[in-house]
Amino acid sequence: MHTAVARFLQYLAVERNASAYTVKSYREDLMTLAEYLADSHGGRPPKPGDITTLDLRGYVAALTESNYAKTTIARHLATLRSFFRFGQREGWTQTNPAKPLRNPRKGRSLPHFLSADDLGRLFDAPPDDRPMGLRDRAILETMYSAGLRVSEVVGLDDGDLDFEAGLLRVRGKGRRERMSPVGSFAVQALQRWLPVRKLHARIAKGAAAPVFVNKFGRRLTTRSVARMLEKYLKATGLDGRTTPHSLRHSFATHLLDRGADIRSVQELLGHKSLVTTQIYTHVSTAALREVYERAHPRAK
Repeated sequence: MHTAVARFLQYLAVERNASAYTVKSYREDLMTLAEYLADSHGGRPPKPGDITTLDLRGYVAALTESNYAKTTIARHLATLRSFFRFGQREGWTQTNPAKPLRNPRKGRSLPHFLSADDLGRLFDAPPDDRPMGLRDRAILETMYSAGLRVSEVVGLDDGDLDFEAGLLRVRGKGRRERMSPVGSFAVQALQRWLPVRKLHARIAKGAAAPVFVNKFGRRLTTRSVARMLEKYLKATGLDGRTTPHSLRHSFATHLLDRGADIRSVQELLGHKSLVTTQIYTHVSTAALREVYERAHPRAK
């Protein structure tokens, strides 16, 4: 086993030009396998060519029982596939026993979102007596009101705003366009910001003028919005995990909590697949369960 591992690591370093860190990771993974096989075979591990898929299934089960992260187990499996594929090339194994093994399914973490009260505190944080404060409030209100990605809000142009209809033309992923409703609070915040923007900064004129600009009149970047949000999170003491995308998560979660159907939320978010939207149903179900257990006389 050790001879085969040493040859494989040499192949990685010389022929594949792998980094020292990559070679070290492969070595550690294969040594962990060797230790497991020695323990499971009475102190004498099988030769690399005699290792079976059943052996490797037991190895993966041992990693799982030892509380290895799913991403770590997936990396171990990738190491094994590469090692035995190399063995096929070298002729010391006829098959790749790691090939039938599937990576563990990655669990999807629930999206972080803010309550309506927390959002109110956040939206009140930008000072309304300063141009950049009016801009920042308009950004935050618009992102939450229309469920926009940060790239979508900084990409808005004057020609994308239709205040009379209460709609925004949004360019999403893959340059797919959609029309997004925007609420009265966001419209009011935009209408307060736009006249100030024209006085405050040198910007392009016409429909292509960016809605949100920095103090030099240039279109804001996504990173600028993230930094702006961080500033107000610190000022209000709100959850530091909050990101610009959390406003989009909050938008979807609040809609579903208040009875919106998932297909409508999918359209509003601009998701191509319903599967992407369904993660928000877990959040809403958790909220419903909490209400049920608190209110139902025989829930517990």
